Amino acid sequence: MSNLLERLFHLKEHGSNVKTELLAGLTTFSTMAYIIVVNPAILSSTGMDFGAVMVATILAASFATLFMGLCANYPFALAPSMGLNAYFTYGVVTALGLSWQTALAACFFAAVTLIILNITGIRQALLEATPACLRIGTTSGIGIFLAFIGLKETKLVIQHPDTFVTLGNIAEPYAAMTLAGVIIITALLAYQVRGAILWAILILWGIGLATGLTEWKGLTAMPPSIAPTLFSLDFASALDPRVIGVTLSFVFVMIFDAAGTLLSLCSHGEFLDEQAKIPRVRKALSADALGSLFGSLLGTSPMSNYLESAAGITSGGRTGLTSTIVGLLFLITLFFSPLATAIPSFATSAAMIMIGALMTSQLKKLPWDDISEMVPGFITLVAIPLTFNIAAGIGLGFIAFALLKLLTGKARETSPLIWVITALFIGAQLSIKI
Repeated sequence: MSNLLERLFHLKEHGSNVKTELLAGLTTFSTMAYIIVVNPAILSSTGMDFGAVMVATILAASFATLFMGLCANYPFALAPSMGLNAYFTYGVVTALGLSWQTALAACFFAAVTLIILNITGIRQALLEATPACLRIGTTSGIGIFLAFIGLKETKLVIQHPDTFVTLGNIAEPYAAMTLAGVIIITALLAYQVRGAILWAILILWGIGLATGLTEWKGLTAMPPSIAPTLFSLDFASALDPRVIGVTLSFVFVMIFDAAGTLLSLCSHGEFLDEQAKIPRVRKALSADALGSLFGSLLGTSPMSNYLESAAGITSGGRTGLTSTIVGLLFLITLFFSPLATAIPSFATSAAMIMIGALMTSQLKKLPWDDISEMVPGFITLVAIPLTFNIAAGIGLGFIAFALLKLLTGKARETSPLIWVITALFIGAQLSIKI
């Protein structure tokens, strides 16, 4: 067995061993296991079956993570993107009035597009051409979007006819528990507790059981049926202009997400080569694309590399054995569905708020001293949550970036791909013929 693992993952070459990789895998899994509960909690708001989405989440996350480990040999774990699942639910199904079956079709087309872009090398070129300010604005904007949804779901923030939104009744049990959850997660993170978000969800769940806000449903059971969401894509709606816009939104967000997350994880683990580029980049970029394709067929939103993988890297994970272990752990959780379905919404909402807050940490890297870079990033940042539309935020950011570079005499410094992307956004997202 040890010889097989050595041939597959080159453990000695990377200065690692099986014990270290096992610990790293357990660490990474503990920090991101919350997605098993949070993702179906978000997507089920569209009318999708919670149990089916949970199974789809587990299977898609396992597939994508195993691909990353076995094919790309990186200790990075993947699961449905926090942000894209919110966009799927609230930006596509709720705001646009599309069915969740249509939204899954958009996810499928986005994944196919990414696979083609990977094969042709265009995705790598787009990754390198996209300005850092827009990547930062997108990530942070999605973070605020996610936090706002968490506040809204537990009525910490409610509608108001004069001010659009206002503070809800914080004495209401679910609102109070959500606030308590945010404080608990913050405290655990301050003490650098591994798996802080997962631990907080479990603590809140325990409080919910003790106070009668939720009920015990058992420990183990056979996995729920995936039939309600399996192969439920509505391909007939593919020519709807709104679906094309949604598909492009998924594509661009996945490109930006991969750019920021992969570079961050590779820097943290010292995996970059002498030219500061990612070795085996096409294989690494294929994991989220193939995982998203698989996930859309099963019934979940697109995949993403998780920054929580940094916890496993810090614990010594250096090879794909770490992510292989994470992928296998995901599969084991299939038989603990009663635990997942009993988690109360105030626990998952608290997690969403804090994940959103953590995503805004990228703002410190925004070039505040360059107005032509800062403003497009800022426009992207505020437009995503205020329009409740990731596509609109990204589109406005690209348009602002291109126009400001043109007006400040820096058009020649701008990649031709920026102008192409800007034109696509003007045509597809703003419905202007070009």
